[in-house]
Amino acid sequence: FYYLDFFITNMFKGSIVALITPFKNGKIDEKSFQDFVEWQIKQGTHGLVPSGTTGESPTLNHKEHEKIIHLCIEAANGKVPVIAGTGSNSTEEAISLTNYAKKAGADGVLIVTPYYNKPTQQGLFEHFKSINDNCDIPVIIYNIPGRSAVDMDINKMYELSKLPNIVGVKDSSNDLARPLITLDRFGKDFCQLSGEDATVVPFLSQGGQGCISVSANIVPRQSAKLHNSWQKGDLKKVQEINLYLSPLYQALFAETSPGPTKYAASLLNICLEDCRLPLAKVSDDVKKLIKKTLNDLKILPIKSN
Repeated sequence: FYYLDFFITNMFKGSIVALITPFKNGKIDEKSFQDFVEWQIKQGTHGLVPSGTTGESPTLNHKEHEKIIHLCIEAANGKVPVIAGTGSNSTEEAISLTNYAKKAGADGVLIVTPYYNKPTQQGLFEHFKSINDNCDIPVIIYNIPGRSAVDMDINKMYELSKLPNIVGVKDSSNDLARPLITLDRFGKDFCQLSGEDATVVPFLSQGGQGCISVSANIVPRQSAKLHNSWQKGDLKKVQEINLYLSPLYQALFAETSPGPTKYAASLLNICLEDCRLPLAKVSDDVKKLIKKTLNDLKILPIKSN
């Protein structure tokens, strides 16, 4: 499995966007979504994640979830990797969505630690092992304690890393010691992707290969340049871009994500600001903050190229 791991680590890296899901009149806005995917690729984004948290996956029904994955793969047309969000707090549903993603042509899947159930560490192990055993596609574990109410122990993740389809982690723990410990113990071929835009540079410096990014929805070109500069060893440029983007990192999480990002996208004429309940439109104060931030960063209006 070494060669598979090496291939995955080199394919899943850089700026990977956690795609928003545009809605219109309560339905998925398919055209806006595919136009958005194509724009992301033109702007230099290195990879795409449809139907994740930022894509409001908990509010998508089963058919919609599959539709978003299909639309993304179709629009990407093999130009960049697609890592489909296929997680669920039901192991059976996660297996079903994962097998659909494989059939649809996804390059990998992102599977969140089961939320609400609060499984034990053994329960987490058996959940991911069952997915490994019943699906044939690279799996990235999504560890996000703040949303799922469970934090996968690094020892349990190490056990899972020995399974053939478990190839990496999206880490949203905000524990910047973890990527270094993981690198030391798991080796460089276990793919480590940050889930926190604001800590991406220290995460990379501790052994990460990239970031599944929310802010890349709004600034894909700048996000990609940061990672390109990192890979070239141009640390001065990395610091310059990171400092420039810092106000946006903060603004896009001023309220529950992806509400602020959806509003920013509406200002860029990408899609409507609509989220699905129980997420509401962001407050007027947050709208003012986002608009000011985009203006200050001189990224309004959107450029067609």
